[in-house]
Amino acid sequence: MHTVTEREAKGVLQLREGAAKFSLTRHAPAPELAWMIKHYWIVKWDLRGQRPYPQVVLSHPNVNLVFEKNTTRVYGITKTSETRIIEGRGIVLGVKFRPGGFYPLWQKPVAELAGTSIPFRDVFGFEPDSLESDLLEQPEQDEEEMIRRTDRFFLSVAPARDEQVAWVDSIVDTILRERDIVKVDQLVRHAGVSKRTIQRLFSRYVGVSPKWVIQRYRLHEAALRVEQGEQPDWAKLSIDMGYYDQAHFIKDFKAIIGKSPEQYMREKQGAS
Repeated sequence: MHTVTEREAKGVLQLREGAAKFSLTRHAPAPELAWMIKHYWIVKWDLRGQRPYPQVVLSHPNVNLVFEKNTTRVYGITKTSETRIIEGRGIVLGVKFRPGGFYPLWQKPVAELAGTSIPFRDVFGFEPDSLESDLLEQPEQDEEEMIRRTDRFFLSVAPARDEQVAWVDSIVDTILRERDIVKVDQLVRHAGVSKRTIQRLFSRYVGVSPKWVIQRYRLHEAALRVEQGEQPDWAKLSIDMGYYDQAHFIKDFKAIIGKSPEQYMREKQGAS
């Protein structure tokens, strides 16, 4: 079991505050599944007698299968932030696929899932009721046993290995690591293939455009800087992130996070 740190959970806004309301851990899949599944994640909470807690999450370029009592679904990539209301007592087990890792299971362009979700049965052909119970109702909510049973399920349904997944995953990882990549043309030169090839692969395997992934990771980084107490020079940061001017950066930041960079920073400082 691995407790997720703030840097590892980029996109989970105000994680330190949320840690008082819920626990978040992640777990590696079986080695035979690692080519398609990045990790499993488990969220537990007990807010009985407390107010519901709104947790804001920015999506990554990953499809997630989320096991939750009576509402297990596959979630595509959302282009704005999502607010999950946590209340009462509960547990959720998620499967975070690698960028491109869901395509071999679904065999349809993952772009069709962008901004939406589909029932478990649409992918696997049966209702998940008994599987939900098997995974979520472990005595004492034994996380290691939950992961073992999730591994067994995926080992029974895993498709043949698709070598394109590793290549697509490596391109997305390059975007994450190489902060100087702020334009698709830079990514094209790094990958050594045509822009059309990358765009086509991203539509089929990832579900969003390479431009979207670049901007989303850079916005994750900007939000993380605020989370860590920095006071960025927004004008310089917007240029560094590949924006023509600060106004376009502020527009995207507000569209995704729901507030301007300055407003977000003031609220974060006020909560500290």
